[in-house]
Amino acid sequence: MTTRTSMAAAAAALLALAACLALPSGAAANKITINWKPNTNYSDWVTQHSPFYKDDWLVFYYTAGQADVVQVDETGYNKCDASNPIYNYSKGRSFAFQLNETKTYYFICSYGYCFGGMRLAIKTEKLPPPSPPPSASHKSAAVAAAFARSHAAVLYAAVAVLAALLRMV
Repeated sequence: MTTRTSMAAAAAALLALAACLALPSGAAANKITINWKPNTNYSDWVTQHSPFYKDDWLVFYYTAGQADVVQVDETGYNKCDASNPIYNYSKGRSFAFQLNETKTYYFICSYGYCFGGMRLAIKTEKLPPPSPPPSASHKSAAVAAAFARSHAAVLYAAVAVLAALLRMV
């Protein structure tokens, strides 16, 4: 194989790599951190952090021995009653919970802080469908712009390597 052929192959491989990096990735679940502490209005917190989607993760951080995270039904939530918990998470200082269904999840603290607002109702939604593709007349420009915005550094490096390879020929 000649030097020119091997350089052309290397340039083609770099361009293929750049093209693969431009492909959209699958939707990833969000990790939502909750500093689970007394005297916090979690109704306001929910409003600020919505929407929540199926497969997102809630990660509660709390002080061991001073708080817990209890999943309850709607009645338990409304009455701040942890006597019939779905789950009770009181070990350690953190708890991760995946929202694996589209429904409303209810969490309270059973240490008496629920009455002060330490309760959380999270309604999960399905992920929205992807945006429709741009119209045919604008499609190529939109694709090129999105590609350039999302992978500018990779493209710059690929072009720089390609330019260096071509100078060697």
